[in-house]
Amino acid sequence: MVTDVDLSIQRHITTYLQQVTPDIDLLGEENAHRFNLATPEYLWVLDPIDGTSNFVHGLPLYAVSLALLHHGRPIIAVTRAPVLNRTYHAIADQGAYLNDQPIGASATTVLTEAIVTLGDYAVGDDSARRNHYRLALTSALVPRVERIRMLGTATLDLAMLAEGATDAAVIMANKPWDIAAGSLLAREAGAIVTDVHGHAHTHQSTSTIAAAPGIARELSTILDTLNTASPGHRDDTAR
Repeated sequence: MVTDVDLSIQRHITTYLQQVTPDIDLLGEENAHRFNLATPEYLWVLDPIDGTSNFVHGLPLYAVSLALLHHGRPIIAVTRAPVLNRTYHAIADQGAYLNDQPIGASATTVLTEAIVTLGDYAVGDDSARRNHYRLALTSALVPRVERIRMLGTATLDLAMLAEGATDAAVIMANKPWDIAAGSLLAREAGAIVTDVHGHAHTHQSTSTIAAAPGIARELSTILDTLNTASPGHRDDTAR
């Protein structure tokens, strides 16, 4: 789903960045051109509206997400949720901030006291197959956490984790424009960020798991059990 607002925001931000950083290319969600993320020394990655479905339906959970990558690794992140009046930002090794105030991941240490956000279920072609694992994951988490939420915007899943409003974010996708800014925010806030198999999270990962340090191991154990029970499942980046 793409709106005129998506295209307008991307056009305005692209024009601005071309003026202030003319030597750095930009990968936007609405771009026709795609990059090997690790090839450019520096690359801007933009999602003009993450949560377009929410935006179209009048839900205030959507945001602009912008990150600067260095050989595929996020080093600067900005996530702006205009209706919520929240601006999150982070620079690698310098912490994460909300409206210029430092933030950190929650101190929750027991999964049964955790609020966990899930990425959207897949839609469209082959969605039944792709949702098989997502539904099994939901079923595995329901009896083991305090609450599950589905915000409908990956960048806010990760930003709200970074501020400690939620305790974990489980996103079975890794589109760079959705994840790049939020993954840096989460890391700089002290969260543990991996893929669904517990491997270090990179731009090549096909899933994004972020958790407060105190529950990361317990959440990983659940995912390991589910992965063992569903060895044939295939991660994908559809959202």
